[in-house]
Amino acid sequence: MVNMRHIKPREGDFIETIDQAIFGVKGLVHPPGKVVAFIRYVPDPKGDRRRNGETFQKFYSLVERYRLLQQKYPRYLIFDPVFDDYLNEVPIELIKHRYDPRRKLTELQDRTDLDEVEIQALELIELLSEQSSVTWNKIGISGSVLVRLHHLTSDIDPIVYGSKNCLSVYETLRRLLAEKQGSLKPYNNKELKKLYEARSKDTIMPLEDFLRIEKRKALQGKFKGRNYFIRFVKDWREVKERYGDTLYKSIGYTKIRAIVVDDSEAIFTPCRYEIDKVQVIEGRKVAPIKEVTSFRGRFCEQAKIGERIKAQGKLEEVREKDGTRYYRLLLGGRVTDYMIAG
Repeated sequence: MVNMRHIKPREGDFIETIDQAIFGVKGLVHPPGKVVAFIRYVPDPKGDRRRNGETFQKFYSLVERYRLLQQKYPRYLIFDPVFDDYLNEVPIELIKHRYDPRRKLTELQDRTDLDEVEIQALELIELLSEQSSVTWNKIGISGSVLVRLHHLTSDIDPIVYGSKNCLSVYETLRRLLAEKQGSLKPYNNKELKKLYEARSKDTIMPLEDFLRIEKRKALQGKFKGRNYFIRFVKDWREVKERYGDTLYKSIGYTKIRAIVVDDSEAIFTPCRYEIDKVQVIEGRKVAPIKEVTSFRGRFCEQAKIGERIKAQGKLEEVREKDGTRYYRLLLGGRVTDYMIAG
């Protein structure tokens, strides 16, 4: 049993419970004694993921995950008074292992029996490190490779820590993708349509808008023909919020139009867009609605500064410890949540 009391889990980590359920950690703010995390893999004799002779099933959509929690793992659905919602939270006394992306990367470097997915994961990280001058100890590997439940067609999921490092790698990605001659390629329309089929189970959006927005993203694409998604996460010293410093109160479901005035945190997970000139189209009319936020990587790079957006999601009142109050739109909790630029 791992001593989680001395470990700070963060976005991109995975944890495994005493009943062998495996969760992906979400965000950087967690309640005392618990970890906010989405369930991803569970033991299942009919599953298609194998590890050490055991079979697991991967769950993709939020609808599937919450149904699984309600039916088989209800103790991990906990009402959180700070976030004013039922969240997927794991008590630390039920965690038997924490999977660390940076430690996993070191492990892969030391091994000599890597499979094709693991080799390409190292090759991608080596390319990004060399081209951006970001050292290996600021990079990790997440996703199915981290928990040894990948298969031959699995994606590669690198993770970069620290704002400065993330920006360096991001500019490197944009440059390499623009060259169009190396091993990194943006998705073509056929590949984006396949991605749309998978994403639309969880996030409804017109295909035309999806193609237009997704094709300009750098955090996703192909490396040597394999899908990749790169996650950018801030260092702990950059995270000022502590659990309970800010209170969030759900006040309904809302559709808005607005203009993005700051996209400097659009590449990070969680991502955030500061907005202005907000018009409430549907839902409760409150002001000021100052930002659109999401804990899901699919909403990264969704809009740029100066662009007009239309967005729909959960409206929350944000109350900071100094008494400041404002509103935000939180995306990612429902299939009908979206943000469209242009």
